[in-house]
Amino acid sequence: MTRAIDLNSDLGEGYGAWKMGDDAAMLGIVSSANVACGFHAGDPLGILATLREAAARGVAIGAHVSYPDRVGFGRRPMDVASAELSADVIYQIGALQGLCAAAGTRVTYVKPHGALYNTIAGDARQAAAVIDAIKAIDPALILMGLAGAPLLAQAHAAGLNTVAEAFADRAYTPAGTLVSRREAGAVLHDPDLIAARMLRLATEGVIEAVDGSTLHLQADSICVHGDSPGAVAISARIREVLVAGGVAIRPFAQVAA
Repeated sequence: MTRAIDLNSDLGEGYGAWKMGDDAAMLGIVSSANVACGFHAGDPLGILATLREAAARGVAIGAHVSYPDRVGFGRRPMDVASAELSADVIYQIGALQGLCAAAGTRVTYVKPHGALYNTIAGDARQAAAVIDAIKAIDPALILMGLAGAPLLAQAHAAGLNTVAEAFADRAYTPAGTLVSRREAGAVLHDPDLIAARMLRLATEGVIEAVDGSTLHLQADSICVHGDSPGAVAISARIREVLVAGGVAIRPFAQVAA
């Protein structure tokens, strides 16, 4: 039986004259796009262009919600009150839903970005705020989170569908968390090495941690950061190696509007 996995990337992150990544090229490779909603990156015109390209290519859309932190690109932790965080998430999803409607597609899942993603992986209070926001605006939306994180069980218990994600271009600690970007070796760059790691993950459910130990990790989606140097080459190589290894690339969520 052919295995299948989703390949996603963070897109729509340019802002005005500041261009981030190559969305058009990435959308020819990935099956799902986590699209910025304006809080950490992205402007309306650029987001809309990315959504239209994604719709034309049959790529599923996720709301890449964030703390309100454009200067820090959403990578600075924040102690936000629950009600405020829920409202922020609702606002961002709603904005992307409107742009999706204009682009002929729709939001099918939510993937928190950066510091918010890492915080709610284990912080039950902030996780509950995000979960409540998703349920308030559209309980049919799927929540994407770090494979093995308590967040996924918390969201499932609250009635949300979830999808577990692994990161192609990030190193893992022996505990299954991502190595901090402040540490050397946190971001991987070799397309062949990364592709081989992802093939093993997709076929065996394991990935090597930074200390050489083996992690058992069940993931339904693989992420390549769209702003990483060489992101297009890395994603293309992952797709090539997975397909050659008998792993189909397809979105976990329904694409049609």
